[in-house]
Amino acid sequence: MKKSIVFLFLIASIMANANVRMPLLFSDGMVLQRNKAIPVWGWADANEKIAVHFNKQTKTIKADATGKWMVRLDSEKAGGPFELTITGKNKIIIANVLVGEVWICSGQSNMEFQMYKTLNSEKEISDSNYPMIRHFGVAQDLSGSPKEDLKAGKWAVCSKETVRDFTAVGYFFAKKLYAELKIPIGIINTSWGGTCVETWTSRQAFEKSDEFKTVIADVPMLNMDSISKLYAKTMKERVEKIQGTEVNTVNETSFKELGFNDASWAELNVPGLWENQPLGDLDGVVWMRKTITLSAEDIKNGTTLSLSKIDDEDITYVNGIEVGRNTLWDAKRLYTIPANILKEGKNVIAVRIVDNSGGGGIYGESSDLKLTLGSTIIPLEGKWKYKVIVVKTALSPNSYPSLLYNAMVNPLIPYAFQGVLWYQGEANVWRAKQYKKAFPLMITDWRTKWKQGDFPFYFVQLSTFNEFNGNSKKGSRWAELREAQTQTLQLPNTGMAVTTDIGNAKDIHPTNKQDVGKRLAAIALHNAYGKKMIYSGPTYKSLEIKGNQIILTFDNIGSGLSTSDNDGNLKGFEIAGADKIFYAAKAIIKDNKVIVSNEMVPNPIAIHYGWADDDTEINLFNKENFPASPFRTDDWEMITANEKYKVSK
Repeated sequence: MKKSIVFLFLIASIMANANVRMPLLFSDGMVLQRNKAIPVWGWADANEKIAVHFNKQTKTIKADATGKWMVRLDSEKAGGPFELTITGKNKIIIANVLVGEVWICSGQSNMEFQMYKTLNSEKEISDSNYPMIRHFGVAQDLSGSPKEDLKAGKWAVCSKETVRDFTAVGYFFAKKLYAELKIPIGIINTSWGGTCVETWTSRQAFEKSDEFKTVIADVPMLNMDSISKLYAKTMKERVEKIQGTEVNTVNETSFKELGFNDASWAELNVPGLWENQPLGDLDGVVWMRKTITLSAEDIKNGTTLSLSKIDDEDITYVNGIEVGRNTLWDAKRLYTIPANILKEGKNVIAVRIVDNSGGGGIYGESSDLKLTLGSTIIPLEGKWKYKVIVVKTALSPNSYPSLLYNAMVNPLIPYAFQGVLWYQGEANVWRAKQYKKAFPLMITDWRTKWKQGDFPFYFVQLSTFNEFNGNSKKGSRWAELREAQTQTLQLPNTGMAVTTDIGNAKDIHPTNKQDVGKRLAAIALHNAYGKKMIYSGPTYKSLEIKGNQIILTFDNIGSGLSTSDNDGNLKGFEIAGADKIFYAAKAIIKDNKVIVSNEMVPNPIAIHYGWADDDTEINLFNKENFPASPFRTDDWEMITANEKYKVSK
């Protein structure tokens, strides 16, 4: 009996191995790219004969010695639904296949941002019955070497039942394209929040780059188990070096107490995720403490403690007494402090934070970070003491270069598509200058790997977010990153959607994704689909100095320059002389040029526009309501000039 079971198992294994197998991208409901040769590929037995039938064409191929095979179907016009049939020793039928326009959507959290989080989400979801729009969600995955197939993923036909988890930017882009083109639209969403551009770039690209080849040469080529062990060791060592104390749980129970001496602890800016601060990428357990001084009058009143949001979990203490806890990463913390806990003099707020993945720490709006004592409000933003006591050893996408390229991009190649939509950069603001090389390197890398020429690559410029209170006086990482994005337009067939007017200075994830998608669609409709229309706001072209004035000219002015409030009073312009000190400037529109001046600068040489983390107030547009991109006219050294990409060895 046992022999029979073993024999049947062997037969089943042989039959399973013999089956033709397709990548997960090739599944029911898929969209194929029109007007281009269509690669179809998979795996079978060595030298197995494969027939691929689609619409009115059939192609045959023999698998190679390793069992891999690929055919290229002739280009097809938009239409469907069809069946795609693959026949070898077994037969696979893929149903409900459309032919139309396919776009890859990638980047970090603002591309990952799902429909249910958007502005007016209930209304948008209820009006989403578009069966000609299809969405493929790539499962998040990491790999130390290029993978042949995805971990998971499936096509979903757009409806109010399925659209909830679609990429919002991708959906609104697809919706606008469908309204204009009336053909099927497929969007492939491969994105992961909090990720830097380097994890989306292949190792081969780094090896050929003068900027990165030395760095990548020191990165070992290891399997995921080995990478995880190396990462755990180097992560612990890195954190201990930054915070100046060991990573351990010794004395942890005393950290909540008023009398504990935290003088040796390092500091973090609050509110703000620690991933965007020198502590960097970290999942684990961190204590944070804030000491405040109160008067006898202060403590007579009822008290509430607001800690904005904490990613992921917290237990919060005041003077050693627990006042609240929460496990929801995006929920505002509002805790009532019982009577008799606060004291005249020094008081301590201590928070034990558990961060499981992604961003970590106390974040959100400064106005939601406060101690309220009756009518008295004590702000709690600023420096907090911290100590890491546990470092989780699980790899993150940013632990090493190429991890997401290997697992979430390489398996998509050579799928035919029209172009890429990209929304990323927040995780690279610390290295904004180097992004001028890293971002174009990634774009060129993808184009090289796909071998589909310089396909359209359209990206979103970072909107306003007041992460560091950066400005012209002390420097702005966000402004520098926006500049790096603008300079990437030097690559052929690229486009940039400016979003200065639709961001939120207090939220890194603005909810208006409708206009983001529409602006990307405007670029595509003009550049890729030949529909003549205005698709960009004004972009700085040149300057002329006349006495104490600087006259600026712009490209992409549409039917003319204007202000968003139509009063002609431009905001956000600054002017400087040779001393490099910038002053807020008077700026007016005249003959579709901008004239800038300030009486404090009699001999001006440079202009800044929107040069700040928070550039909410800038208001230069064209009459078609596209905003001008922030810019500077000087080439003076910026604050990220010496920040370089580093990886664990």
